[in-house]
Amino acid sequence: QVQLVESGGGLVQPGGSLRLSCAASGSIFIIYAMGWYRQAPGKQREFVATLTSGGRTTYTDSVKGRFTISRDNSKNTVDLQMNSLKPEDTAVYYCNGDLRGSSGRRDYWGQGTQVTVSS
Repeated sequence: QVQLVESGGGLVQPGGSLRLSCAASGSIFIIYAMGWYRQAPGKQREFVATLTSGGRTTYTDSVKGRFTISRDNSKNTVDLQMNSLKPEDTAVYYCNGDLRGSSGRRDYWGQGTQVTVSS
């Protein structure tokens, strides 16, 4: 069974920084891509950033230049460095993995970590 576990959320003032981490564990054969999504209160879950196994990164426009996604392939972890945080970045952040495990290729999700940007 594959598990994704996030850490690093919390409360930060506008303009501050946070670093989220996600660790993938279990019967993982191939990692195609890992990334982050977020869901603000009353809104649908939205894409934030992704990093493919080939090293290609993609960001949603609202975080470009402020957020950086990175991976440690040896540890099956993906991080999201968030700088210049704004109140509108407040959301539950979910780690996503496009992985091939023992049950085939599918999307896996973490349980989410709360990020609150407020003064």
